[in-house]
Amino acid sequence: MSGSCAAAEETAGSRQRLQKKVNEYKENQNISSASLRPAQNTILEKTVKVCLVPFSLRNYKPGQFKLPKSLLEKNSNNELPCKKYKKAEIKKTCTRISTSKMDATTSSKAESTLQKSSVDVHTGNNQRQHKSTSDTAILGVDMESIQDGDSDEDTSGPDGFSGLSPYERRRLKNISENANFFASLQLSESAARLREMIEKRQPPESKRKKPKKKENETGCRQSMRLRNVDPPEVSLPATPTKLTLVAEEKPLLPPGPLEMTPENRDDNSELFKEFLQTWAEVSKTSNKNVEKELSSIKIYKDNLSGMAISEDTVHKLTKGAIYSVAFHPSEIKTLVAAGAKSGQVGLWDLTHQPKEDGVYVFQPHRGAVGCLYFSPANPAHILSLSYDGTLRCGDFSRAVFEEVYRNEESSLSSFDFLAEDASTLIVGHWDGSMSLVDRRTPGTSPEKLINSSMRKIRTVHVHPVQRQYFITTGLRDIHIYDARRLNPRGNQPLISVTAHTKSIASAYFSPLTGNRIVTTCADCKLRIYDSSCISSEIPLLTTIRYNTITGRWLTRFRAVWDPKQEDCIIIGSMAHPRQVEIFHETGKRVHSFFNGEYLVSVCSINAMHPTRYILAGGNSSGKIHVFMN
Repeated sequence: MSGSCAAAEETAGSRQRLQKKVNEYKENQNISSASLRPAQNTILEKTVKVCLVPFSLRNYKPGQFKLPKSLLEKNSNNELPCKKYKKAEIKKTCTRISTSKMDATTSSKAESTLQKSSVDVHTGNNQRQHKSTSDTAILGVDMESIQDGDSDEDTSGPDGFSGLSPYERRRLKNISENANFFASLQLSESAARLREMIEKRQPPESKRKKPKKKENETGCRQSMRLRNVDPPEVSLPATPTKLTLVAEEKPLLPPGPLEMTPENRDDNSELFKEFLQTWAEVSKTSNKNVEKELSSIKIYKDNLSGMAISEDTVHKLTKGAIYSVAFHPSEIKTLVAAGAKSGQVGLWDLTHQPKEDGVYVFQPHRGAVGCLYFSPANPAHILSLSYDGTLRCGDFSRAVFEEVYRNEESSLSSFDFLAEDASTLIVGHWDGSMSLVDRRTPGTSPEKLINSSMRKIRTVHVHPVQRQYFITTGLRDIHIYDARRLNPRGNQPLISVTAHTKSIASAYFSPLTGNRIVTTCADCKLRIYDSSCISSEIPLLTTIRYNTITGRWLTRFRAVWDPKQEDCIIIGSMAHPRQVEIFHETGKRVHSFFNGEYLVSVCSINAMHPTRYILAGGNSSGKIHVFMN
């Protein structure tokens, strides 16, 4: 009995001591939960722990938070090993106490085990409060080895890790050695220095000055020939001196008369003397009072159909584009004249064979010959006007080009005869002014400069019956003036037509009565006006749509009247095959001249013989094409 009582007392004392240890453990738990450790909530005997750890990249070390895969698998139930350890030991101890066969040795061992586990837990809690984030992660995992009986061993070792298994001590030792190794590399210091270098402001780059190229400096590789170096034992030929080509301005020809000297042959040749004598005699015997009758359209068409072109009626007459064409009025000889852009005047006698012997080219001007007429009073005279500001008269009887008018300050554009005897002329200037020239008073200021209301004058044409009226072509308008009312200070036109939308190339009166006016405009329209009554307005009769766009390399089209036919006009064409067309004043096409073998270019300037059915067309290369019966 006494032994039983002693055992019971001893058991009761063990229970009291155990209860005391449990209370102390709870107090320690409360103290630790009141410290920096996060709060723990137990639900259904499962504890959820949330660790808040200060984090900074500045003290970060590579591999610091990486955990072994085995530890992650062991802790997949979200319970700390230390907590498992506590529950298991407490349950084991209570089971041993409740067993009646437990002896004092076993009870004392359980007591020591519980005391040691509580101390270890308390020590672990204090260490988690003061350790860094890496130590907290290490000490908080992989504690199952303690549950297997490792807790009974002496876990203090020389490395300073107490309460851990040999495996954990080895693992923590490796971690520590790795951390020391990476610390010895001084990666953080290198990163800081690199960061300072990047953040440091770079000075602005100064613009590099290009070095001046030396004159004698050799750039890329060059051959000995380009470097002007003699090859060994061979001497280079002397390099010729380079001639500097300077664009020479063509000066004006001297004032006064010029000798009629042909450029394509000797002026003392027998052919040229015979040419001058023949044309002087033809001009004296020419019939000046030929009556011009208007034939019917049917007869006119039949005569046009009989006109043809051949190899003998095509010839290059001048250098450069042809700007003007005129026919001599003779009915015995066929003489065509052409004025070129180069300032040349070419004469071609088509009745002379071979045709090369009937061609004569002269140079009376330096600028383009924009207007060319045979004198109505003396057909042995041919008058030519040039853009260089000179107007000359070629006299075949004396073989000389006389100077009729000269103006070096203004460029001339066109002229026409005011009087039937060709004694007075009206001359148009490109700047919009006009000049009245009287050939009967040479040498005593024969010209009279008149200002007009136009900014530019392209063509001038006199009325064939009422010769006091003349028409001028401006930029986009045409004006009709009365020569008897011209004032040097300024003049207002009798009639002004402003219906054209683009620039006008020409405007001409009809040849017999002057009752019609034809204009050629860049808006691809030919307009015919009724000028039978010259009053404040002239009505528009017909508008013919026609392609008048020749471009910059071709001479502009100018529609002209057939001097034999009052109501028909002649104009070149851009159509294929190349052709020259004739229109009636009503807008109907009367006839087209074309030949695919001998007419292969655009004839911009055309003229018809005054009494015969002969047509001459000039192109922009100086070639004349003649259609004749």
